[in-house]
Amino acid sequence: MSATLEASDLQRRVDELAPWFQNIELHGVPTAPSHFLGDYPALKWREFAHAIPDDLTGKSVLDIGCNAGFYSIEMKRRGAARVLGVDYEEHYLRQARFVAETLEAEIEFRQLSVYDVAQLRETFDVVLFMGVLYHLRHPLLALDLIREHVARDLFVFQSMQRGSDQAMPVANDYTFWQTEMFDRPEFPRMYFIEKKYAGDPTNWWIPNRACVEAMLRSSGFRIIQHPEREVFVCRVTEVPALESL
Repeated sequence: MSATLEASDLQRRVDELAPWFQNIELHGVPTAPSHFLGDYPALKWREFAHAIPDDLTGKSVLDIGCNAGFYSIEMKRRGAARVLGVDYEEHYLRQARFVAETLEAEIEFRQLSVYDVAQLRETFDVVLFMGVLYHLRHPLLALDLIREHVARDLFVFQSMQRGSDQAMPVANDYTFWQTEMFDRPEFPRMYFIEKKYAGDPTNWWIPNRACVEAMLRSSGFRIIQHPEREVFVCRVTEVPALESL
């Protein structure tokens, strides 16, 4: 698929690959112009793009839950030497391969669950984990696996959040009889969705901000920037020993 295709041919292929979650402009043809969030994820990217190095020359990037490849494309535009996008859904990977081919971007895509990242047998300079956590039945396990097997330096995380946008200081320990902190909305908490949220049965857990920060820390990530309400840019650190918490 070349950039010289007529708009009508591009539109036909976009329609054939519908439905799209990510709106990506392909030589003037948008993939999801009627997205309920607007020009998504471009509108979110504009809020935190400054927090990612402009020059990724020589760097490797892993995009976990890449969907149609929006962030993979942006990383390649910043000069990343290698970009690998993985997703569990083959439908999204078909879209991503079409997008990359249309935009003439050299990106590799594989079908892979976040729980299986150890199979990659390599680490990456930049790992993106955008909009995946709340779709997982085992979110903390996923973060642990990312930290242990594929994250080498920079980790960019985004999740839908609900509840308080504040984070309270949490003590290293509490007695069995202390319960008042659980009533505070800024205490780390995760909301469990038994059935559906926003019509989606794969929305399992929705954290508040304090919970996101605590989970990242406990998995061995140090938050260095919080450039957008749902986005955290982290560095890889050592996982703290339980007795030091």
